[in-house]
Amino acid sequence: MAKRVVITGLGVCAPNGVGISSFTEAMAIGKSGIRFHSQLKDLKFGCQIAAEPLVKDNLVSQYFTPLQRRGLNASGLVYGVIAGVDAWENANIPINYDADPEWDNGVIFGTGILGVDKFRESIHLVDNYNVRRLGSTTVSQTMASGISAYLGGRLGCGNQVTTNSSACATGTEAILMGYDRIASGKAKRILTGSCSDSGPYVWGGFDAMRILPRSYNDNPTKASRPMSASAAGFVPGSGAGALVLESLESAEQRGATIYAEVLGGAVNSGGQRGTGSMTAPNNAAVQRCIQDAVVSAKIKPSDIDLINGHLTATTKDATEIENWTQALGRTGIDFPLVNSFKGMFGHCLAASGSIESVAAVLQFKEDQVFGNVNCEDLHPEIEKLIHPSRVPLETIAYMPQIIAKASFGFGDVNACVIFKRFS
Repeated sequence: MAKRVVITGLGVCAPNGVGISSFTEAMAIGKSGIRFHSQLKDLKFGCQIAAEPLVKDNLVSQYFTPLQRRGLNASGLVYGVIAGVDAWENANIPINYDADPEWDNGVIFGTGILGVDKFRESIHLVDNYNVRRLGSTTVSQTMASGISAYLGGRLGCGNQVTTNSSACATGTEAILMGYDRIASGKAKRILTGSCSDSGPYVWGGFDAMRILPRSYNDNPTKASRPMSASAAGFVPGSGAGALVLESLESAEQRGATIYAEVLGGAVNSGGQRGTGSMTAPNNAAVQRCIQDAVVSAKIKPSDIDLINGHLTATTKDATEIENWTQALGRTGIDFPLVNSFKGMFGHCLAASGSIESVAAVLQFKEDQVFGNVNCEDLHPEIEKLIHPSRVPLETIAYMPQIIAKASFGFGDVNACVIFKRFS
């Protein structure tokens, strides 16, 4: 029989809060992490706002050795290590630096791009005949698996240590990869999550596509408007989220705090056929992913009382809600409560699924449903499908039992995970 999988640790490095305590408070009050960036203005971006974690140097020194900090110039790596180490400590799992590897512990931590600024720095040195100045950490900062390698070494993990990458679905997919490994008995604990770099070299391509909001440079906190009639594009973000997944048996033996149970989920692709393309989802595939997740979790569509959607504040939001109604067979007042957290910290790209999953799970702990910021003018096409009361504007007191969290990414890839209140 498949082993039950629970969440015993959480960590986050988000634009509106670094650390679980500050992040939880920010989510509850609807605090935004979206800010004006003078560098984007200087570079003549149309969208001059973005969301990135505020990480001070003295905080970085707590997570990296002096050698590792020498030449450290990879923001996503920094965010991921902070979130990952925090999650491990939050799970109260000891780290023994003098012992053998922990064969039952692993890391599956995703990213989209890692070390963009380090790459730029390296290219400049190489082109100016200074290759010897690259330093000993250049490779580990720029290889995609650098994040899982740093975390695996810090924690002494002897099980699978790897990095996945599936655009905006990366974080949610990583959770399901960790879930599968534990459910099949191949590991007891997996640190999972994802991270994303900050900066103009990551965000520039999206600005060139003109899918970022350009009329909110003087009003950043109002720019990201998921499910809103006035949504004008997604705000680029970055950061990292991390979750410790563990077999229920192991968690109970340790007397661990359990935040939630992972019931199952699904990943698929629309093959860039039908309505699907590099940048748009195949609606049939999205619906199939949701339905397969429900089957995997061994629940009924009616059991889901809260959806944390992908919902990026683009023209595709109404289509996503329609896909949920079709997949679950629920509309109007019967539709689950639904929220998107991108109104507070934008679209954190490869990190979005993990940061949003951490926030989704915190709703069990807080007995709350976090509100939908900047959705006062619900999109009329959404209002035709579901009752406005299903889209709370502010945080409400509520005890969700089952949360469906989904992410849909470039390349027409989809992931949906089902979380359950643990009892």
